[in-house]
Amino acid sequence: MKRIWAPWRMNYVEGIIKEDDCIFCSRVVMDDDAENLILFRGAHAFAILNLFPYTNGHTMVVPYEHKASLEDLDEITRNEIMQLTTKAITVIRNVYHAEAFNIGINIGEAAGAGIDEHVHVHILPRWTGDTSFMTTSAKTRVLPEALQKSYQRLRAEWAKIKTDPRGE
Repeated sequence: MKRIWAPWRMNYVEGIIKEDDCIFCSRVVMDDDAENLILFRGAHAFAILNLFPYTNGHTMVVPYEHKASLEDLDEITRNEIMQLTTKAITVIRNVYHAEAFNIGINIGEAAGAGIDEHVHVHILPRWTGDTSFMTTSAKTRVLPEALQKSYQRLRAEWAKIKTDPRGE
């Protein structure tokens, strides 16, 4: 029998990691982007790796403004969120050769938002057959790549792609 180890997820599984402050607001003001898994900083929003990803490359796009819903944000911020979401798809496709994506925004606790006070977009790469027995029977996901390695690969690709929709 083979064993699959992902000990870094135990804090999440046991619910040990709890923060008093908003995790997005506290991370974005820190200087060390690599330590905080921030892939890209735009003018009104940023891209960050999910600390507890469903799959390698699981990225989130987050506005700097601490708002609970999209309608609370101005149009410029909403537009940049969509631009960064599109860029994240391109980056993840280039790095992981994803066949498809799940893009989601859970607004409010009843909708499944784990962090319901700060709206954010999830970008998850998908591949045919990526729902294995571990996911369906054990409700466990196996990620073949360490989070810091994912960060390094994705950060390098973010640096290559222009964000301006006009290509400037």
